[in-house]
Amino acid sequence: MYPRNYVPAADLLDERVILITGASDGIGKAVALAAARHGARVILHGRNVRRLEAVYDAIVAAKQPRPSIAPLDFEKAGPEEYDQLVEAIGREFGRLDGLLHNAGMLGERAPIEHYDVAKWMRTMHVNANVPFILTRCCLPLLKQSSDPTLVFTSSGVVARPRAYWGAYLASKWASDGLMHMLADELEGLMRVNSINPGKVRTNMRLQAYPAEDRSVLPEPEQIVDPYLWLLGPDSRGVTGQTIECQPA
Repeated sequence: MYPRNYVPAADLLDERVILITGASDGIGKAVALAAARHGARVILHGRNVRRLEAVYDAIVAAKQPRPSIAPLDFEKAGPEEYDQLVEAIGREFGRLDGLLHNAGMLGERAPIEHYDVAKWMRTMHVNANVPFILTRCCLPLLKQSSDPTLVFTSSGVVARPRAYWGAYLASKWASDGLMHMLADELEGLMRVNSINPGKVRTNMRLQAYPAEDRSVLPEPEQIVDPYLWLLGPDSRGVTGQTIECQPA
């Protein structure tokens, strides 16, 4: 399991090709910047091209490996868009060493009796269907890597389910179930794990807890080391696990 005193080596991710979804803001952006600092060729996914370009510019300005941009709206994308994304990665890199499913949607916090059906379906799609579709499409590229790793994003509500979390809770259970199933299916071929970031100062956290004192929450940059551990070679042999970013 993740060593709490872990310090990633400067060249931890040298030459590794890593696709990060939701890389335009929050945790995804912080992990993308950190991965580039440690030598990764990062593929930045997001919906907002302007924000993706800002992350791209920050990496280039720091003289780190030049990233790629992969804009795609998961709410609207169909099979052709996924195929085009994977084909582009294949043409440029020929493989994928890591895939981090970070993009997600909160939906609404409401009792099931009053939950909006359209919002439920959108949230389930982005949080549960998309990781399945993207993983399925990327598996051939991941299998071209000598040390592939696949990382899903979990949540504290998975271990402690409670009222009013609606589609977010249901979708995170589905995502964790997919992770465990893939870890079993792909045993010996690649590592498959989930990561629970915990309480972090992100926009999604603000949506979920608008009255919370955000000054006591860690910034995304403060929790990136467990992500680097899972994306790099130091976590070899670890699969089918949920890694906690913060102490319980």
